[in-house]
Amino acid sequence: MGLFKFLKEKFSNKKDAQTETYVSGMSKSRENFASKLDELSKRYKEVNQDYFESLEEILIEADVGVSLALRIIEETIDESKSQNIKDPKQINELLVDKMFIGYATKGGNISSEIEFVKEGPTVLLVAGVNGVGKTTSIAKLAYRYIHQGKKVMLCAADTFRAGATEQLSVWADRLGCPIVVGKPESDPASVAFEGARQAKNQNIDLLIVDTAGRLQNKVNLMNELSKISRVISKEIPDAPHEAFLIIDATTGQNGVVQAKQFLDCIKLTGIVITKMDGTSKGGIILAIRDELGIPVRFIGLGEKMTDLEEFDLDKYLYGLCLGDK
Repeated sequence: MGLFKFLKEKFSNKKDAQTETYVSGMSKSRENFASKLDELSKRYKEVNQDYFESLEEILIEADVGVSLALRIIEETIDESKSQNIKDPKQINELLVDKMFIGYATKGGNISSEIEFVKEGPTVLLVAGVNGVGKTTSIAKLAYRYIHQGKKVMLCAADTFRAGATEQLSVWADRLGCPIVVGKPESDPASVAFEGARQAKNQNIDLLIVDTAGRLQNKVNLMNELSKISRVISKEIPDAPHEAFLIIDATTGQNGVVQAKQFLDCIKLTGIVITKMDGTSKGGIILAIRDELGIPVRFIGLGEKMTDLEEFDLDKYLYGLCLGDK
């Protein structure tokens, strides 16, 4: 059984709350992708070169990325020839299989949840340019793990952005979790060090450290993030254990460019995609995985605190390709 039919059987008749969130949160992307696939398949009785060229355009318009789109189409053509498949609907189903394989076989870990260390605080660094939803994502991550029974502490080490500390402090107050802050424009590493010290003393399970998002000077950013990592590791060996980059889905391929710049500065362990419900270019997740080899760990599918979902490849592809069919 192909993945397309598997997803249809798995989710169509029995949707849990998370699946429903994927379906509703990816409605714009589905309209741009799945609807175009349907329209294309209705125009052709049998596939030909023109069909595959149109298919390639649909992938690129969905922000899958040019290189991945070309590879997926090439693999789809090869398999359709070897199996003598000419029916457009079957070709579209084969396409979904190739999208799944393209993500799943890229290498590295594709699990989403944070793995907590056995002793001492688990430290998560969070980076991202201004305006991508970094502060809100930190709050949603904190909310998630607080409701899993973890003791969470926030650390406001983005000390140069106006209002960053205040915004994070408001969220800490709402969530009822402790926060470590420094003076405006103080050394971010000193705030991070104090956060690590207090997290140890207070037996915190998860310390989430907000870091700078400035890309105007990559050298300064690299030095700053490296320094934060070094001082935290002095207080908590092997920390930081995780480093997430927040990317706004509505920025499309610019998000991939941002990620590459941050990747030069910090060893990223995961991507958090925000505002997926606000974009029609849901293929960006596949492009990020293909070009960076970094897994998407969480996906923002709405405004509510509970709408930051653990990334699930099956549900993502169902939301993108099938949804409410």
